[in-house]
Amino acid sequence: MPGWGIALLVVGILVVIILAVVGYVISVYNALVRLRNNAEEGFSTMDVYMKKRYDVIPNLVETVKGYAKHEAKTLEGVMQARYACMSANDPAERAKSENMLSGTLKSLFAVTENYPQLQANENFLSLQANLRDLEDEIANSRKYYNGCVKLLNNKIEVFPSNLVARRYKFEKKVLFEISNQEERIAPKVQF
Repeated sequence: MPGWGIALLVVGILVVIILAVVGYVISVYNALVRLRNNAEEGFSTMDVYMKKRYDVIPNLVETVKGYAKHEAKTLEGVMQARYACMSANDPAERAKSENMLSGTLKSLFAVTENYPQLQANENFLSLQANLRDLEDEIANSRKYYNGCVKLLNNKIEVFPSNLVARRYKFEKKVLFEISNQEERIAPKVQF
């Protein structure tokens, strides 16, 4: 009978080890699901603010049109960039089109500097302030999204959680980055 005691001890140790491994896998899986959901929520929040911005842009363009009739190319570029953003499907494509939209909006505001009456227009000023606030919200939501994506991607890549991530087909997400290298350079300010 002494052999039974050792066998039971070995079986008990094996059961504890198996339970520990299963517990670890469940814990890592649940953490990965939470991180993925946070990243998706971050993208969704960013998407809401971008949608609000897309809704403001046509009003802004129409206001500028009344003053700057010969700036049709700039106005058309803004609307094309807006459409490209709205039709982008994945985060990488969306980031690229968002960078293009930001560039066209900058050119739109550069055009408005030539029209003092437009800059005094209450509707234009309200739309411009609204757009500025939305840009701040988008920037904050991009930071949140990128933070969530970084945590998820780290968990997917770090050993031993990468074994669980690979087993359950968790995939890295793309960061929402500036692709236009000129936007990364700080502008020179001279007085």
